[in-house]
Amino acid sequence: MTVILLRHGVSASNTARTLAGRSPGVDLTDRGREQAQAVAARLGALPIEHIVASPLLRCQRTIAPLADKLGLRPQVEEALAEVDYGDWTGRTLDELVKEPLWKVVQRHASAAVFPGGEGLAQVQHRAVAAVRAHDARLGEQHGRDVLWVACSHGDVIKAVLADAFGVHLDGFQRIVVEPASISVVRYTPTAPYVWRVNDTGADLSALVATVEQRSGQRAGPVPGGEVGAAAGTDNGNAERPESRSE
Repeated sequence: MTVILLRHGVSASNTARTLAGRSPGVDLTDRGREQAQAVAARLGALPIEHIVASPLLRCQRTIAPLADKLGLRPQVEEALAEVDYGDWTGRTLDELVKEPLWKVVQRHASAAVFPGGEGLAQVQHRAVAAVRAHDARLGEQHGRDVLWVACSHGDVIKAVLADAFGVHLDGFQRIVVEPASISVVRYTPTAPYVWRVNDTGADLSALVATVEQRSGQRAGPVPGGEVGAAAGTDNGNAERPESRSE
């Protein structure tokens, strides 16, 4: 199966530079709504057969235009919800960067547990398990390659990508996942293959070819690894406060 990991568009918390966490009422900004429409335009021509999304409003708003265009009903997946930041929820990034835990989050994520919340290792475990469970179910149900979308949050997607790359969670802050970007992972019986990361471009035609050519097959990428090369750019800095994801 091939999953498109979609981060929600720019939210009011992103622009306010606060850590939204699981705050229920955080919505998209005007820019975020524009991004949601652009996502629908980018992905709407692909043979997507299933959509799952975090229950939080900013993800539901992001995925709605695409779901409407495809005529699909998104499935709410609690395991793809944002990190439970506990006592950090709602606080400004300028304030949080002064906390001793901030450096742990950036450099030793596997040991980071948010006061009153959950640990990043827990986040990776639940998110990867959810993605793999949906992937296995779709494979069993259809008996062929299925292209599907999972809409979630920055830290959650980075944790899934770290697992797919075979990178220790302590290195996940080196992965950049911008609002409304897509990352693509193809899961096979032997290993996951990462095709795209932080892609905000337009040309996704390779994914159509992949589904058509590999329908009914369970193989890795073609020799040379050029198919599905990332179009995005790694222009982030894990140490900057703005790199924290909501």
